[in-house]
Amino acid sequence: MYANVRDDLQKTLDEIKEAGLFKPERVISTPQSSSVTVPSGDVLNFCANNYLGLADHPEVVTAAKDALDRWGYGMASVRFICGTQDVHKELESRLSAFLGQEDTILYSSCFDANGGVFETLLDAEDAVISDALNHASIIDGIRLSKAARFRYANRDMADLEAKLKEASGARRRLIVTDGVFSMDGYIAPLKDICDLADRYDAMVMVDDSHAVGFTGPGGAGTPALHGVSDRVDIITGTLGKALGGASGGYVAARAEIVALLRQRSRPYLFSNSLAPVIAAASLKVLDLLESAGDLRDKLAANTKLFRTRMTEEGFEILPGEHPIAPVMIGDAAEAARMAELLLERGVYVIGFSYPVVPMGAARIRVQLSAAHSTEDIEKTVAAFVEARESMKS
Repeated sequence: MYANVRDDLQKTLDEIKEAGLFKPERVISTPQSSSVTVPSGDVLNFCANNYLGLADHPEVVTAAKDALDRWGYGMASVRFICGTQDVHKELESRLSAFLGQEDTILYSSCFDANGGVFETLLDAEDAVISDALNHASIIDGIRLSKAARFRYANRDMADLEAKLKEASGARRRLIVTDGVFSMDGYIAPLKDICDLADRYDAMVMVDDSHAVGFTGPGGAGTPALHGVSDRVDIITGTLGKALGGASGGYVAARAEIVALLRQRSRPYLFSNSLAPVIAAASLKVLDLLESAGDLRDKLAANTKLFRTRMTEEGFEILPGEHPIAPVMIGDAAEAARMAELLLERGVYVIGFSYPVVPMGAARIRVQLSAAHSTEDIEKTVAAFVEARESMKS
């Protein structure tokens, strides 16, 4: 049987390669940082979600080492059996306070967090209204529920209102949006969303994975940026980006929502507990965030410099102020080729193409970090110019 399946799978793989959509995995042999070592040598890293440069911060690494001695390597169990330590409860409490929410529940990833919300809270009598560009984990999580599904055009409040009217007969209505859309760097208009939610008696959920730690007052994310933390009912996020870069996710929400998730959310009930070393290191990250204003300022300055310089050099970058800076290429094969040429010039970036982004909208998604220097950014801009000229010849 598998011989026939293997041939079909290989044909699909060949088609992906011929279309320029194949995604090879590059191997790095050093810690995650602003520069890393790959088989070809040392390169500047402009594609990690290491926004504040904390993935290899010495205090975070020390906290992780100490945690191994104190709490061990892993829990070998789920939370309700014998997988809950005091470090898990402390992290949940700290995240609740940091995000301005009543309670928090930890997951092994934000993908699992988003996968565990909708099926638990919504039934066939309910409706979920989702932004068209929401993360894949939200899309998959919605599919697991029996709720009626509505999609509104990205950040289009008129379309959102129209969908809310269509869903007016539902028992519960939940609007869900990314705080920052990861392929574009666009920030959701949360105040307008909350206003519509109030008008149409809906709840609001925000996946803030690409904002928490560096966006808004104290880095508390897009709800804090828009002054609506008390109007957002559910915030999901990750510990794997600005908050240390390891793994793990969470839902911070109203107390009753979190309580029900602890009883009914399948990814929480049937997945091993977050490793204690990650929980402890994440607590150290939250400590660092209390005095990380200089890192947030450096990230903002680096973002402005890169966006300005690339625009001056004639590249098309989607507008915004977020450290996700998509350099638009269009053709998938050209984006992949440019990424390879940049690697040859000492800059590690990745070309994104369909199905990660729409067909014909391939791009190099550059991600700035507070760990980058001005010289790093100027070298990267120069490498883009050289790569562009090389592709013309």
